[in-house]
Amino acid sequence: MADGVDDQLVQQLADRARAEGLQLTGEGGLLAMLTKKVVESALEGEMDDHLGYSKHDPAGRNGGNSRNGRRGKKVLTEAGPVEIATPRDRDGSFEPQLVGKGQRRLTGLDDLVISLSAKGLTHGEIAAHLAEVYDAEVSKQTITTITDRVMDGMAEWQNRPLDAVYPVVFIDCVNVKIREGNVANRPIYLALGVTVEGTRDILGLWAGEHGDGEGAKYWLRVLSEIKNRGTADVCIVVCDGLKGLPEAIETVWPQAITQTCVVHLLRNSFRYASKRDWAAIAKDLKPLYTAPSESAALDALAAFGDKWEARYPAIIKLWENSWAEFVPFLQFDAEIRTVVCTTNAIESINARIRRAVKARGHFPTEAAALKCVYLALMSLDPTGTGRKRWVARWKAPLNAFELTFPGRLTTNKK
Repeated sequence: MADGVDDQLVQQLADRARAEGLQLTGEGGLLAMLTKKVVESALEGEMDDHLGYSKHDPAGRNGGNSRNGRRGKKVLTEAGPVEIATPRDRDGSFEPQLVGKGQRRLTGLDDLVISLSAKGLTHGEIAAHLAEVYDAEVSKQTITTITDRVMDGMAEWQNRPLDAVYPVVFIDCVNVKIREGNVANRPIYLALGVTVEGTRDILGLWAGEHGDGEGAKYWLRVLSEIKNRGTADVCIVVCDGLKGLPEAIETVWPQAITQTCVVHLLRNSFRYASKRDWAAIAKDLKPLYTAPSESAALDALAAFGDKWEARYPAIIKLWENSWAEFVPFLQFDAEIRTVVCTTNAIESINARIRRAVKARGHFPTEAAALKCVYLALMSLDPTGTGRKRWVARWKAPLNAFELTFPGRLTTNKK
């Protein structure tokens, strides 16, 4: 379409606007005028299709229906408010598609509002931005109405079919503040799968239940939902000591290995130590997760205890309590360890979610929090560069997974 635009005509319009002191955006600006002309021309084209003949065409005489003037209305666009004239027909059967009856915004403005919301702007900030940049008056309620429409898409996304097998699934949570009487922290859980092709696939979002945390019954429901959507097998599930989750994994995917997140284990270790000791602790813990075998890792833990137990006994206790879910990591090839241990898989996603959540402060309802998180997820990697990078690095881990889990990546694949 861009090839069909007359550059000389565009330049003439721009020169004329500059000479006459005409602003680019806002009400009465050059883009608004052009938008008006394009929209009105498109509506006239829709009317031509509806009647079966063009304006002033003799073929329409005595045809039973005809044009019946135009009705003016103001619509909000990305160029600012635009006054347009919508054609009418005599029998009232014309239903315009570009700007429907009762519609007061072009879809481009809705897309802009959703994009700004996904980046973490509050509804007040979005309204101020539209007023400042586009001279468009949009109320907070209108912005809420626009963003609420994504909930239908969220429901469809949450129930879409999934791959039959994932080499790795990460399960993590982001805490949000929800105002239910008093403002309280509530977890929103995220499941992210690494596909056989090496791409990231966000499997869904689940709000945590009330109380002191979720148990096996909750996780059995979540994992069964994933399985019912098509995922018959998972090789490794990486999580962070979520109560009841290992038991649910064993029930839903009996062959899956439950692996504690090594990165979270390291971070939790630092919580018990003075910041000045972090570098030394990180150096002394490295032999544990780089050990070639469990016996070597036990020797490394003993050496770590000899040095640090007197000062930080909670760190040793943390590793001992997590040992059963940490040990499987040691049997993996280095390529699989890289996939399991990497923070890039889920940390970049969590960072985007946290930015959006932090900007809002707290949410009135659980649904509002889920909507915010969903919008943030939908704005990830719009250019697809992250996807290409993951695929390019996947061949070596894929070979390692095929050797470690023979036949499971192919026999279950759709």
